[in-house]
Amino acid sequence: MDNKTIAGIFDEIANILEIKGENRFKILAYSKAARIIEELGQDLADIYKKNPADLEKLPGIGKDLAQKIAELINTGSCAYHKQLLKGFPMGLLAMLKIRTMGPKKVKLFYNQLGIDSLPKLRQAAEEGKLQNLPRMGKKSEEEILRALDEIEKYSSRMPLVEALNIAPAIVDYMKKCESVKRVEYAGSARRKKETVGDIDILATGSSADKIIKFFIDYQEVANVIAHGDTKSSVILNTGVQVDLRVVPEKSFGAAFHYFTGSKDHNVALRQRAIDMGMKVNEYGLFKGKKQVAGKTESELYKALGLVYIPPELRENHGEIEAAEKKQLPHLVEMEDIKGDLHLHTNASDGSHPLEKVFKAYKKAGFKYIAITDHSPSVRVAGGMDSDGFKKQWKEIEKHNDENFRVLKGTECDILADGSLDLPDSLLKEMDIVIASVHSRFGMDEKEMTERVIKAIKNPLVNILGHPSARLIGQREPIALSFKKVFETAAKNKVALEINSQPSRMDLQDIYCKTAKEMGCVFAINNDMHLLDEMDNLQLGVSIARRGWLGKRDIVNTWSVEKLLEFFA
Repeated sequence: MDNKTIAGIFDEIANILEIKGENRFKILAYSKAARIIEELGQDLADIYKKNPADLEKLPGIGKDLAQKIAELINTGSCAYHKQLLKGFPMGLLAMLKIRTMGPKKVKLFYNQLGIDSLPKLRQAAEEGKLQNLPRMGKKSEEEILRALDEIEKYSSRMPLVEALNIAPAIVDYMKKCESVKRVEYAGSARRKKETVGDIDILATGSSADKIIKFFIDYQEVANVIAHGDTKSSVILNTGVQVDLRVVPEKSFGAAFHYFTGSKDHNVALRQRAIDMGMKVNEYGLFKGKKQVAGKTESELYKALGLVYIPPELRENHGEIEAAEKKQLPHLVEMEDIKGDLHLHTNASDGSHPLEKVFKAYKKAGFKYIAITDHSPSVRVAGGMDSDGFKKQWKEIEKHNDENFRVLKGTECDILADGSLDLPDSLLKEMDIVIASVHSRFGMDEKEMTERVIKAIKNPLVNILGHPSARLIGQREPIALSFKKVFETAAKNKVALEINSQPSRMDLQDIYCKTAKEMGCVFAINNDMHLLDEMDNLQLGVSIARRGWLGKRDIVNTWSVEKLLEFFA
C-alpha cells in the first residue's frame, strides 16, 4: 500500500471523527499524520521493511499510528477505519470536501434534511431548503451552489504537482527502451499550468512498434484504451490518462511544439506562418511541399523570425510580438532563489523544530530563511503569542553565521477590520512580516479590499501572503480589487507572495504579469510545514515564469543585505 492511500485513510478517519464530534486532539493527530505521510519523501513500506520501529520516529507519528500504518502495509486495511465506516453515510465525507462545508454544517444538513450526498445537497440548495436552517441564509446557500460548481469544474483535472510526479517518471521509464532515441512530456504539464488533464508523451526512435509495446507494459498501466501504429492511450492505476505519440525524428520539434500548446499560441503561430507564405503543423514548417524546419523547436521559431519562446509563456498573451522584437523577459530560474521567506516550525503548525529546518535549508544551498510561524488568532494552526515569538528569537540567534542567515518573522493574520493580529511593538523587532487573510473569506469586494489595503499600508508589513486566499478546487479567490491592492503594494514596497503550496499556487500567473507592469515585486515562498515540501518551490518558480517575471522582480533572489534594505 502506497503513502497516498495510507494518507487518504488517515484523512478519512479524521473527517469521520470530526463529523461525529469526537476528541479534537485525536482528530488533529490523524489529520496531521495524513499530511505528513502524503508529503513524505520515503515509501512507508520501505521504512517498515527496514525497521518497523523507525515508523515511530517520523514527525507526528507515535506508537498507535505506527501500528495502524504497519497494519495497513501488512493487510491492506485498518480495523479501526472499518469500524468507523460501519453504518456511516459515505456521502457525508464527500460533502465535507466542499468549501464552506465544515462538520457542523454536514451534521446539520444530515440531521435536519437527510442530506447524505452531493446530488441531494445540490437539489436542496437549488430548491432553497438550506437558507432557512440555523446559521444559514440565502448568501450561504448561494455559496454552496458555487462551491459545488467548483468541484465539478476541477474534478476532471489533477494538480500540477501530481502531473510533475507522473510525467517525468514515465519519461524515465521510456528512456530504458532500447528503441527510444528521445522522449519528452508535453501538454499543459510542460507549460506548468496549475491543473492538468491528460499526460502527453512524445517519443522518436528506431521502432514505433517496440516503443509502444514498451509503453503499454509500464507497471502502472491499468487499462489500454487505444492502440495503433504510432499512438497509444492508457489509463494508469491512479485513473490518469496518458497518451503516447511516436513521431519521426525530423518532425520531433514541430510535434513537441504542437502538443505542448497552448491552442491559442498554436493558432497565432499558424497564422504567422500563413502570412509568411508557409504552413506549420505537427509534422513541421513547410514552404510548399518542402519542410524547412521542424526537427527542433528552436529552428521552428527561428524560421518564423522569432527567438525561442519558453513553454510557460505560450498562451498568446503577447509572447509572439515580444519574441519578434527580441523583448522576451529573461525568466527567473530555480537556481536564482537564495532564500525562503515563509516557513513554519512545530512552534505553530509545522512538523519540525527550528534547528532541523535551518539545517535542511543550509544543506540545500540556500543563503537565508525566514521563520514565520502563525500569530495567535490562527488557533487551528497553533498560533503563537508575543512570549512565544520572543522565546523563538533567542533560538534563532544561535543559528546565524556569516554564511547563512535566519530571519525573525511571522505570518500575521489580517483581522476582519484590516488590523494585524500582533502589536506593532513586537512586529518592529521582526525582520520579515507576512500579512495574510485566514478567515472571513465571504466579505464583499469593497470590504475585503479595504481590509487588505489597510494591512498593506501598515509600514511594518513586508509581504502580502497568498494574496487571493484561494484553495484550488476547494475555495475560490476572495473578492478583491486586485488593481487597487497592486497599486497600494507597489507604493508601500510590499512584496506580493507567490505561494508554492500545491493547493494554493497563489498569486496566479495572470495577476503576476499585471502586477509587474504596475511596479510590484514578488516573493516566491514555500509556506513550508514539512521538510518534504521543500521541492514545492519549483511550483512557485513556474508561476513566476508564466507571469513573465525575471530575477530582478523576485526579492528572494536578492542578497539578504539588499532584501533587508528594501524592506527597511
